[in-house]
Amino acid sequence: MRPARKIFLSGAKEGVTGLAKMLMHCPFTTVKSLLLTAPSHLEFTDFPEPVPGADEVLLRVKACGICGSDIHGWDGSTGRRRPPLIMGHEASGEIVQVGPQVAKWKVGDRVTFDSTIYCGTCAFCRSGQVNLCDNRRVVGVAPLEYRQHGAFAELLAIPGRILYALPDGLTYQQAAMIEPVSIAVHAVQRVKIAPTDTAVVVGAGMIGLFVIQVLRWAGAKQIVAVDLAENRLALARELGATHTLKSDACDVVAEVGKLTGGRGADVALEVVGIGPTLNLAIATLRRGGAAVLVGNLAAKTADFPLQAVVTRELTLHGTCGSAGEYPLCLELIASGAVRVEPMISAIAPLADGAAWFERLSAKDGGKYMKVILTP
Repeated sequence: MRPARKIFLSGAKEGVTGLAKMLMHCPFTTVKSLLLTAPSHLEFTDFPEPVPGADEVLLRVKACGICGSDIHGWDGSTGRRRPPLIMGHEASGEIVQVGPQVAKWKVGDRVTFDSTIYCGTCAFCRSGQVNLCDNRRVVGVAPLEYRQHGAFAELLAIPGRILYALPDGLTYQQAAMIEPVSIAVHAVQRVKIAPTDTAVVVGAGMIGLFVIQVLRWAGAKQIVAVDLAENRLALARELGATHTLKSDACDVVAEVGKLTGGRGADVALEVVGIGPTLNLAIATLRRGGAAVLVGNLAAKTADFPLQAVVTRELTLHGTCGSAGEYPLCLELIASGAVRVEPMISAIAPLADGAAWFERLSAKDGGKYMKVILTP
């Protein structure tokens, strides 16, 4: 443990003032953290060291990725990251302390963790649907119902039940990519992929590129990537797409028709989260096909082609997070079946986190995929 010292949140905004006053007058053992003190305002500052509960471990964070949802939470647009909050849920690290009820883990273990803290006792958890847990809390998130500090800090207290051991040879930076990989694995496993299937992936951002790799691993015959950016389509081809379509340069539905003998795709995965791409994904499907809706932007509603879904008897699958796929994801990354390195745009010190949030939220922020911060 570090020696206790007084800490002060410089420039604390409304909503953080009380915390700042408390910290000014009370000695704490502290850790460095990236603290959201107001919408679009992060401070690299001292914060009280987390104390693990009886069923928790204390994790020394080695790497934590900046998620797109962190960007939308940082600017206040989602309302799910209310200051003061330490964000960050895509992380890995080393255990430095274990609670008395933790039997599986020991100091020195290299681990990652599920971004969802599930209770383990509700009906959903007992059925294996931990992502739908009645009492779920998401690491690094603060909606109205709760506040759960995350991994943009040197130390994090986290329940032992949501930890997973890292394979030998897997780096902490690779392990910080497990959470987005798990989203792709869970999404693809929402449908059955046959060896004769054609799958369309609308959106070749980071999650879409993971979806493409998982579809290749699952055995899809044809994988068609659709995007507006040629550089992302080039990467999609490198990572397993058999065909790529630039959506503003061709008739995507017609091209998919040509690739399938006029039949249409068996499966379409929408990985953007807006009305036009949702409609496009559905339009590429054959009669009786299935769409998996992965994209989740801030908009709560979207235009929906009801007539097409009804008359062509399409099946729609929502997908939320992951439900126990972490061991498979670790295996896929360790074996090279899923490559994460091409999606890592930068690795930077936690102290530079505020600047990276500014870059990622700028108009040209889309040129970056994953930025990983190291405390």
